[in-house]
Amino acid sequence: MGKCDGRCTLLVICSLQLVAALQRQVFDFLGYQWAPILANFLHIMAVILGMFGTVQFRFRYLIFYAVWLVLWVGWNSFIICFYLEVGNLSQDRDFLMTFNTSLHRSWWMEHGPGCLVTPVPDSHMAPDDHHVITVSGCLLDYQYIEVLSSAIQILLAVCFLTHTLLQIIIQFDFIGGFDSYGYQPPQKSSHLQLQPLYT
Repeated sequence: MGKCDGRCTLLVICSLQLVAALQRQVFDFLGYQWAPILANFLHIMAVILGMFGTVQFRFRYLIFYAVWLVLWVGWNSFIICFYLEVGNLSQDRDFLMTFNTSLHRSWWMEHGPGCLVTPVPDSHMAPDDHHVITVSGCLLDYQYIEVLSSAIQILLAVCFLTHTLLQIIIQFDFIGGFDSYGYQPPQKSSHLQLQPLYT
């Protein structure tokens, strides 16, 4: 069982991506964040296609998956910028993650490690059917948990892309292209015999 070849390594990376995406999907469902739910669903479908392309040696599926991973890195970079409030992005006024359909935030905001949630009674800031809370004592704020989750997604995507690119470079014959036989010079026909010319 010793050595894991290139295809095995790609399957391990795809499996880790699938587990990370499913974990993220669960917590986005709990927080009613519809934009990440949609993106995670598309990513799960793309990972399954990438795994199929790896197992079946389907080059087109791997190219599709590589293009999707570039988009996925962009999406996760946006998530990092959103939660760290880079530029004009603000979590307080932008409801980008819920498509402006609800006031829900990240599930980790109230359920982070060590967080103490206390409701604010009789608050006039809360709309109907909502309540205002204060969260304190968190060991790690929810923004950093979301940033860490996106950073893991980016790391796995970059690992897949670099490993795939290295596999293509290793297998590429620079004279004959993807031809596994290498360069074959034209064969001389056997019916023509050339004799050296002596002068």
